[in-house]
Amino acid sequence: MSLLTSLARAYDRLPDAPPYGFSTQKIGFVISLSDDGSFKVIDLRGDDKKRLPRMITVPQAVKRTVGISPNFLWDKTAYVLGITASKKKEDENQTNEGRIERTELEHQKFKDRHREWLAGTEDAGLLAFLHFLETWAPDQILPGMTDDLRDQNAIFVYEPDRIARIWLHDRPASREIWRKKAVEDAAGAQMCLVNGELAPIARLHPSIKGVWGAQSSGAALVSFNLDAFTSYGHEQGDNAPVSEAAAFAYTTALNRFLTKDSGHRIQIGDTSTVFWADASKKVAEEAEGLFFAMFGGGDDQAEDRAATKAIGFKLEMIRQGQPMTQVDPQLANGVRFNVLGLAPNAARLSVRFQWEDDFSQLAANYQRHLSNMALEPPPRDGFPPLWRYLTELAVLGKRENVPPNLAGDWMRSILTGQRYPLTLLSTTLMRLRGDGDVNALRVGILKSVLIRNLKKEVPVSLDPTSQNKGYVLGRLFAIYEEIQRAALGGNVNATIKDKFYGAASATPQKVFAALDRGSANHFAKLRKQKPGWAINLEKLLTSVTDLMNPGADPIPTALSTAEQAMFGIGYYHQRSEAFRKRDTQTETVEIAE
Repeated sequence: MSLLTSLARAYDRLPDAPPYGFSTQKIGFVISLSDDGSFKVIDLRGDDKKRLPRMITVPQAVKRTVGISPNFLWDKTAYVLGITASKKKEDENQTNEGRIERTELEHQKFKDRHREWLAGTEDAGLLAFLHFLETWAPDQILPGMTDDLRDQNAIFVYEPDRIARIWLHDRPASREIWRKKAVEDAAGAQMCLVNGELAPIARLHPSIKGVWGAQSSGAALVSFNLDAFTSYGHEQGDNAPVSEAAAFAYTTALNRFLTKDSGHRIQIGDTSTVFWADASKKVAEEAEGLFFAMFGGGDDQAEDRAATKAIGFKLEMIRQGQPMTQVDPQLANGVRFNVLGLAPNAARLSVRFQWEDDFSQLAANYQRHLSNMALEPPPRDGFPPLWRYLTELAVLGKRENVPPNLAGDWMRSILTGQRYPLTLLSTTLMRLRGDGDVNALRVGILKSVLIRNLKKEVPVSLDPTSQNKGYVLGRLFAIYEEIQRAALGGNVNATIKDKFYGAASATPQKVFAALDRGSANHFAKLRKQKPGWAINLEKLLTSVTDLMNPGADPIPTALSTAEQAMFGIGYYHQRSEAFRKRDTQTETVEIAE
């Protein structure tokens, strides 16, 4: 099933989907119109501190680029009233005459088009609206209008309909005019690539809103607006015919999924990720809730979805490796699941990844990913979400600094069970060399790439018998650090890890000779103060150096990328073992007689 087809099917399952030809928009206020020509503003925003606009179903928004095109019976204040917040400031400063002129043109076009569309109407509400257009001037005072409502979207209501909340665009006469307009604007009938039916083709597809980093006015998922995209003389939507109804359905569903509280969206790096199941309402909600808990943990929204006992119990079974037939037979029985990753690309959207398969396959691939990442000791949070791992790869740990494309590439590999992006390994090593913070999240990444991409055998916990060069040197480096800490205490301004981790993991021969000389001085001090601890550390150091290949030069000049990763894993395992024993270690218990 194609992406557009799946989204169009998802539209049919939306519980409160707007009808064809309509869309749900953020509306800040309504202008109430009376028969006597009076009018007033009613603020529709909430009473809380955020003062968010209300989501209301209105006639489908037009797609604007640089042209001036009004919406039917609603729009922003520049079109409806001829005023904007920027214009108020410009009037005070007497600057930017070009912007003032455009606002006037937008308002004039709004009036002209509605005179044309509503010509000959006898509906009382629409007549009151036309009277408002004739009498209103942008320099007038509109009762109830405040500065913070400028640039908000506005709708109209006929005062007798206000109590019943029947907006002007919902009156039967308005809907009939809108229906006729939609038929007149439709192109000739062609075969739709989405549903295979003969229907009027959409010349331009509605915009997609809500993608992080994209234009606030929306961006196109499907568009053809340059000569280079023309095929056999076909222009714009005729290049890939999609009916008006199908274009409306897939964009409505996608816009709904992209809203903040939809329960179908998580943000992974720069990739806005939406997901949905093709199943009955109950089964679909359960599958979507599990996916949310798998990949969206840490968001308040995700925690709410994972809060139910049923989802939490089933998620734990999945994480323990149980097959879906045991977790939930309904989800194991061919439930199709879709995941789509979108990122901004100028005025268009870039599809970072798109995956569709059975939910049971998704769970199996997720379990394989957890197995690759498994580590002892594990991260403090148990199963951190993907975005938490990504922040470990970002400069200063900021989510907006995650390397471009990495989030989408990594998510795609998890969903498909294929190789991880190699940039994942190089980026992690770069961050380790940069700040020396060898933590469970970064080491888990190193381990997973070595196992899946390079087919390496990597221990989950400390392996005292491993002779891998990188792993042994990482353990040795951690022991030198422990010797320094034992001799100097915990108040060292900069440990050997802070100073030498990057060089030791890449070019160890230059570093380890100096570390060995430094440890001799530390041992001399430690034997006087804590002889029992000194003996234990000497035994540990000898057990590790004995694993190194004998020869004149057992420490190599440089380590490969894979060996640098093993260095980090060995260091993490050995340092964690030292932390585990530190609280119980004494000077007398382990002294040899």
